[in-house]
Amino acid sequence: MFWKDKDKKIIDPELFSSTAEVLAKKIYEEGNNKTNKPTQIRKFYDEVLRFDSMLKTDPGEFEIMLPYLKMLNAKAAYAMGRDLVSKGFKDFISTSLNNIKDKDDFDAFAGLFEAFMGYYKFYDAKGERQSFQGGKR
Repeated sequence: MFWKDKDKKIIDPELFSSTAEVLAKKIYEEGNNKTNKPTQIRKFYDEVLRFDSMLKTDPGEFEIMLPYLKMLNAKAAYAMGRDLVSKGFKDFISTSLNNIKDKDDFDAFAGLFEAFMGYYKFYDAKGERQSFQGGKR
């Protein structure tokens, strides 16, 4: 998911650009006035940033932190159950976490999520979801 060539540590050149943008647009469009609010999505990103910060302090802790990182799956499922995030966002978290096997994978995921957040804010440019009129935004 993250790599063009993992053995050579070459990240997919489209991961932080077109892949992140397509994903952000899809998840933004799935949302409504309750689902996928930027503040809700940001909570997940903040968790990833927290793990990133801890791993920068002590990279050897990756295996110890991995189960807690993967607990984001449960948090995303809970948020989806409360209609706070869409299935698409839950799937993004789940698929990404399932592909994290080592710190390099985590670093690639953290970069993807950062790019995703930039594009997500772009699509939510006014800071509020625009209402539908005639099927268009």
